[in-house]
Amino acid sequence: MVTSAIKRLTIASLIGQGVLIVSGGVVRVTGSGLGCPTWPKCTAESLTNTPAMGIHGIIEFANRTLTFALAAVGLVLLVMLWNIRKERKDLFWLAFALLASIPAQAVIGGITVLTGLNPYVVSLHFLVSAGLVVVSMLLVNRAYDRTGATAPTNVRRARPLLRQLSVVAAVTSYLAVVLGTLVTGSGPHSGDSTSPRMQLDGYLSTRIHVLPVYVLVVTAVLLVVLLWSRPRGDMLRNAAILLVVSVIFQGSIGYWQYFTGIPAILVGVHMLGASLMLAVATNIVDVALSRGKETVTTA
Repeated sequence: MVTSAIKRLTIASLIGQGVLIVSGGVVRVTGSGLGCPTWPKCTAESLTNTPAMGIHGIIEFANRTLTFALAAVGLVLLVMLWNIRKERKDLFWLAFALLASIPAQAVIGGITVLTGLNPYVVSLHFLVSAGLVVVSMLLVNRAYDRTGATAPTNVRRARPLLRQLSVVAAVTSYLAVVLGTLVTGSGPHSGDSTSPRMQLDGYLSTRIHVLPVYVLVVTAVLLVVLLWSRPRGDMLRNAAILLVVSVIFQGSIGYWQYFTGIPAILVGVHMLGASLMLAVATNIVDVALSRGKETVTTA
C-alpha cells in the first residue's frame, strides 16, 4: 500500500529537485561557484565553509548540503517502498533511479569545481538536475495513482492526435532546456570572474534556444483548444492548461531578461521557470500516454 508518507516524500523530492536547480542558479549569479574551492571538502582543512569565506562560501556550501538532503529523502523513500517493491515496481525503480543519480550529481558537481567551472561541465551538472525533476514528477504521478500501474482504467484514452501533441510538447520543452545551457554558457553569469565561457555567439545561441519554444507555444495552445470541452476535473485538460500557463510565465521571463541585460534576479526566476516547465511537460506526456479505454460507457 502506498501510504500518505510515501506520497508526501515524492512531493518533497519534486520540490527539492526544483529548489536545487534554483539554488544552482543563485550560486552562479552571485559568483559563488568557487565559494568552496575544493571537493569533497569545502576547503583543504574543513568539510564546511568557514567565516573567512564570507557569503560565497555560505551559498556554495548550502547548495552542496541540499544535494545530501535530497539523497536522504531518496533513501528514506526507497526504504519505505521496499516492502511493496514487487507490487509497485514502477514506483520502486523510479525511486531507485532517483537515489542512484543523486550521488552521481554530487560527483559531477565536484568535477565542476575542480575544473574551475568549465561551462560544459556546468551544463552537464544542470542537465542531470533537470533529469531528476523529470523522474520526480513521474514518481508523484504514480504515487497518487494518476498514471502507471494503478492509473484509472475507467477513463477515456487520449486519442492519437492528443498523444502525439503531448509528446511534441514534452520533447520541445526538454530541447528548450538543453539549448538554454548554450545561452547560459555564453552569457555573463559564469559563477566566478575567473571562469571560462563557451565561445559561442550569444545572439545566435538565443535564437536557436527559442526555436523549440515557438513550436511548444503552438502545441500547448492546440492542446488546450482540443481539450477545452472536457470536464473541469479531467487530468489531461488540466495538464494542458498548466502547460500553457507555465509557457507564458517562462517565455515572459525569458524575453524580459533578454531585453533588460540579463539581471541576476530574473536569471533566478528563469531557473525556477525551467524547473516548472520540466515538471509540467513530463506531467502532460505521462498523463496522455497512460492507459485508458477507447470508449467509456456510463450507467
